[in-house]
Amino acid sequence: MNESARALLAHAIHPDAPDSVLFARLIGARIESGDLLLLGLGAGALSQLIGRHFPGATIDRPPAAMLWSAHWPFVRDLRGLLMWHDRTAARHREDAACLASIIAAASLRPDHLWRDLGLAGRDDVTDMLGRHYPNLIARNVANLRWKKFLAQEVARAKGVVPTWSPGCPGCEDFAFCYPDNR
Repeated sequence: MNESARALLAHAIHPDAPDSVLFARLIGARIESGDLLLLGLGAGALSQLIGRHFPGATIDRPPAAMLWSAHWPFVRDLRGLLMWHDRTAARHREDAACLASIIAAASLRPDHLWRDLGLAGRDDVTDMLGRHYPNLIARNVANLRWKKFLAQEVARAKGVVPTWSPGCPGCEDFAFCYPDNR
């Protein structure tokens, strides 16, 4: 856990709660990288998220406005899919919406989902997805990489041919995940 995440947790209402730790790690990674915009949250949503979990914590430079992208339909669809499957959404709708936005925005970046989220490895993503989307991830019977699996689930939900997440073509393992598209 980086210093920014530890600083957020120092303000946490429940510092040992899994979601407090998760949000501290996700936000802390973007603070460390100097680009809070990569969270996929606007300044208002980020401020409210911090207020719910880390009252008293401050962010020096909140994210700017999100820029338009040709990939926003994918982000919208993935966010919707995640919200549909989030077992915590009924109790913690705002947190569920923030997490879905963070995951969807990370899917636009060209690396493994765990790196794009600023986490330590695939197991961290599996734990996060398992807590929030157990019914969704139970369908990953082929043990696909998470970004690939989520993109395929979005395609299936829309009734279209599965393809890759917008960030996948820039990944070092694109040829491994999609050998027919080299």
